[in-house]
Amino acid sequence: MATVVIIGAGMGGMATAARLAAKGHTVNVYEHSDTWGGKLGHVSHGEHKFDTGPSLLTLPAVYRDLFLKTGRAIEDSIEIVDLDTAFRYQFADGTVLKMPGTGIGSCAEAIGDALGGNSADEWRAFMARAAKMWAATRRPFLESPLNGMKSLLKLSWRVNDLVTISPGRTLRSLSEHYFSDPRLVTLVDRYATYTGSDPRQAPAALATVPYIEQTFGAYHVAGGLRELGRALFERCTEIGVNFHFNQTVEKITTNERVTGIELANGTHVPADIVVANCDAAQVYSSLLNDTALDASSRDVHRLQRATPSLSGFVVLAALDGVNDELEHHNVFFPADYDNEFDSIFGTSSSPRPVPDPTIYICSPKDTAMAPENTESWFVLVNAPRHDVDHGVNWTKEHAHYSELVLDSIERRLPGSRARMTWHESISPADLEGRTMAPGGAIYGSSSNGAMSAFLRPRNVTAIKNLYLVGGSSHPGGGLPLVGMSAEIVATHIGRA
Repeated sequence: MATVVIIGAGMGGMATAARLAAKGHTVNVYEHSDTWGGKLGHVSHGEHKFDTGPSLLTLPAVYRDLFLKTGRAIEDSIEIVDLDTAFRYQFADGTVLKMPGTGIGSCAEAIGDALGGNSADEWRAFMARAAKMWAATRRPFLESPLNGMKSLLKLSWRVNDLVTISPGRTLRSLSEHYFSDPRLVTLVDRYATYTGSDPRQAPAALATVPYIEQTFGAYHVAGGLRELGRALFERCTEIGVNFHFNQTVEKITTNERVTGIELANGTHVPADIVVANCDAAQVYSSLLNDTALDASSRDVHRLQRATPSLSGFVVLAALDGVNDELEHHNVFFPADYDNEFDSIFGTSSSPRPVPDPTIYICSPKDTAMAPENTESWFVLVNAPRHDVDHGVNWTKEHAHYSELVLDSIERRLPGSRARMTWHESISPADLEGRTMAPGGAIYGSSSNGAMSAFLRPRNVTAIKNLYLVGGSSHPGGGLPLVGMSAEIVATHIGRA
């Protein structure tokens, strides 16, 4: 059995720790902050509770498998709640679409009722294509280590799979091929933001995201998604994982292979294996010595070619009373969605705060988060990363943009500001400070570009016994993919 050090107590780090400890390895986790969870953060204000990271659980089977293989069923630790309505979407023309929590047929009927025309049949056809994409990509791209172009070449003899995936096509162009109603194009565009990307550049294979959501369901965790992190932390400690908080890792030490880590206080911690659950950009920019970087030159080059993901600007608000129009998850689209992506990614100028952003409001119907006859809103708008030199200085923009977001909410939901008894905001600069994610990029690198999947940092690095896990590495961000990332790493270590 090996001595393993994991850098970071985010969900990827804890999931890897649990799998490895369950196999008998000695596992120590070093976390620079004073708590676990990484981007799965939380804030409390009196009896109001707020998730500040992921607010939706999909593919819960990933975590059910993790808990079963490390001791007991996940249901022994948390309650996973089905959502009858996954999302309430409101388009710029005022049209409201309430998407059911599961079932492609049910979702198609809801789309047809809300949008009319041929929208229901077009959605079914689009989901049929997405189902084929999921079947073709799940094992080679999501459940296995990525191996550059070799992963794509393995499919080259399966011509039908390549045609289905359409590796040179964007998500936007695919949706425009299937949909005659521009509102459906807008709806599908939003799924690119699940990977921090621009739908006009992201690959068509992201059509699998709504397919997963509607096939496997949309879920809430009673008490908030933070409860999933708590349950995982407790599982880790039960099976012997050691956590060291307020410990910043300054270096990953190597010779011809990993030898351990060096902490900010100068302490060297020896290890047979190191798993980095910090942002891959941080690993390659500051944690490795020159010799290790030379050995990793191909990985560094791939990362430099990738477009960083978008970030987010968050407003948390406690409100008196209840707006009966709102569902658990709500999205208010702007009139010009392209302008949002142009602003974030600096398509025609330098990145800038989005002047009329899409507003996402999570208003949990959960008395553990919002006392009776009140609401606890987690509001998220897409935003460019914090970049003082070449983009947006969110330290300076914070206060002004918080007011802009509150005004945007008021326009969509008149009377909301008068009901707010408290609010605070979190900028990309704050996110960077809390999670050490460069610029507050939520997903590390985006999926912009046809070859983006092959630019995402690999889990198995060029340095022997150094691994990457979490949202900034393969297969990507979001709770399900982070859980898959941990399984890939743990499986590879088991075979090494």
